[in-house]
Amino acid sequence: MGGNQSVPKVTAQDKAILDLKLQRDKLKQYQKKIQVVLDREHEIAKQHLAAGQKDRAVIALRRRKYQQSLLVKTDGQLENLEELVSTIEFSLVQVSVMHGLKQGTDVLTEIHKELNTESVEKLLEDTHEAQAYQQEISEMLAGQLSNDEEDAVQDELAALELEVVSVSACSWWYCTYEHCVGWGTSASRRTTDGPGHYSRAW
Repeated sequence: MGGNQSVPKVTAQDKAILDLKLQRDKLKQYQKKIQVVLDREHEIAKQHLAAGQKDRAVIALRRRKYQQSLLVKTDGQLENLEELVSTIEFSLVQVSVMHGLKQGTDVLTEIHKELNTESVEKLLEDTHEAQAYQQEISEMLAGQLSNDEEDAVQDELAALELEVVSVSACSWWYCTYEHCVGWGTSASRRTTDGPGHYSRAW
């Protein structure tokens, strides 16, 4: 008895559900890992702005926005596919689901390439190889971002410019203040007003 128990058949729908789960798990892993890259690109853009290299700052911010959009779009695509897979009429949408899964795999492969921290550092370097890479990235991103995404890049650039200017102004004021206080203290002399009282000898 029990020897003739049939093994449940794995349907195309079962396989699609499994593939979707694997893609979602991989996407979540990439979302955590790529945050390091996104933070570094933000910092690189600030450094370029501080050095007066606005065009290079824009490249870093555009690449950052492109990576963010990849994550958002892929997450949305997988969510749509999950809805299709869960439908009773799966056989009617099977071709669309399989095509969507193939696209998801391709995009995840693209996201994985973006996790390379060494390529991020090339955005900061001044070597001939790094400059060629920066030009390649600039050309690759041309037309990749939507108008809204490009607007977001420009907004982030403007915010960074204000931040860099504020930091520079604070640093200048602090240095100037320290110089004045130091010079004034060295020129001070003790008066007869009592212990601990000073007047400036200008």
